[in-house]
Amino acid sequence: MSEPGHQSQKPLEELNACTQSDFVAVLANIFEYSPWVAEQAFAARPFAGVNELFAAMTSAVERAPEDLRLKLIKSHPDLGDKTQRAAGLTVESTAEQTSAGLDRLSDAEYEAFERVNNAYRAKFGFPYIVCVRRHTKDSILRDFERRLPNDAATETKTSIAEICRIAALRLDQLIVAGDRLPVHGRLSTHVLDTHSGKPAAGIAVELVERSLLGASRVVTTAVTNSDGRTDQPLIGGRPVPIGRYELNFRVGDYFRARNVPLSDPPFLDDISLRFAVSDPEGHLHVPLLVTPWSYATYRGS
Repeated sequence: MSEPGHQSQKPLEELNACTQSDFVAVLANIFEYSPWVAEQAFAARPFAGVNELFAAMTSAVERAPEDLRLKLIKSHPDLGDKTQRAAGLTVESTAEQTSAGLDRLSDAEYEAFERVNNAYRAKFGFPYIVCVRRHTKDSILRDFERRLPNDAATETKTSIAEICRIAALRLDQLIVAGDRLPVHGRLSTHVLDTHSGKPAAGIAVELVERSLLGASRVVTTAVTNSDGRTDQPLIGGRPVPIGRYELNFRVGDYFRARNVPLSDPPFLDDISLRFAVSDPEGHLHVPLLVTPWSYATYRGS
């Protein structure tokens, strides 16, 4: 869950020089509605890097008494809850839920989220928490079902771990430092025209997130460059959400533009590759090797 809203980025050097009140004001919502985490981390200044700062904040959470840790868990909102959204979420939570499409659920998705939210709260007495920027709607619902049979001790521990993942992404977005937190993944593609033996330039590419209960949504579109790659990763600088995807390639237009003889209609016009992501911080490369009559792919990295 991240994207610290409208707060501008701050260099770590400036943060190290802040008074305690200013330091806490900057970091107050890294852990949802819990400025006490920043208050305790302040004593460990100066920080040599953002990893040191994050370690000080997570250490404060780990040392906290059980009742304060439970209060931290309960400060988080339910996912996909229209009532809570109308009442007002933090800027951070709003951006995070929006990033996963939880602000535009289909009726079937809304009913599914309401069912699992209620079941989870009824069993554990606190909200289900997951770092939604690492997930799609489908994978959140699967995670709900996977965790519901757990006992309270296991879910308390899991919730704190997810809160720390949320905090890491918020901190990464907020603080500029010489080092980076290991919170980013990458999804890329590369098209090779094996008919001519060259990279395929000028192919329109579309990345779609597939959904079981709602409409699939376009994540990004791009056009391959002279190296057959996209100028930027299809997803980069953030986690690649766990889920099911489809990559669409307009290869018919590409071969027609190069006057390659094609049948009418072309044997291959638009090619769709379906695949899944399971490691949000990993690098997944999905290449396409194509001729007018055949294609192949594999899992790259």
